[in-house]
Amino acid sequence: MGRRDPPPRGETVRRQSQPCQNVSMNVLTKLSARMSVDEFLAWEPGDGQTWQLVDGEPHVMAPAAPTHAYLQAELAALIRNHLLETGNPCRVATEPGIVPPALGGRNMRVPDLAVTCAGDTDAVALPDPLLVVETLSPGNASKTWANVWAYITIPSVQEVLVLHSMEIGAEVLRPRA
Repeated sequence: MGRRDPPPRGETVRRQSQPCQNVSMNVLTKLSARMSVDEFLAWEPGDGQTWQLVDGEPHVMAPAAPTHAYLQAELAALIRNHLLETGNPCRVATEPGIVPPALGGRNMRVPDLAVTCAGDTDAVALPDPLLVVETLSPGNASKTWANVWAYITIPSVQEVLVLHSMEIGAEVLRPRA
């Protein structure tokens, strides 16, 4: 699947159904110059793709490559099993929405994994993530690092783990106290 950009800011765009995009009906969307997180959450493109909000602009996320997906699934299982074995009430979530507070309410990023110890909530965004995990692939390096720097601004974050998908390696970043 190819990357599909959001409509130009401030313009109404009509997207036609195309068989290769699995869009079942026309979508009529109006985007403001910069979307807030609330506007983003109310916006529904109806295309079945995963989107994240970056500096007020929606960005479609490409499906994960198999290696990326395998790493994500394996690490989620390992973290979940560790939490269960140690009796830790924290939980791991795959592809949660995370809102970095330092970025003006115009960002909802979607990491590969995150761990939170916050109780159940009706919020769409994952509350108080402690660990955030991103997988670095050759085609997404600059976007991944932009997300990593956004996650570091979240007060609850204790570590950000960046896995490398094309080599054996990882980096752990910890915000300064």
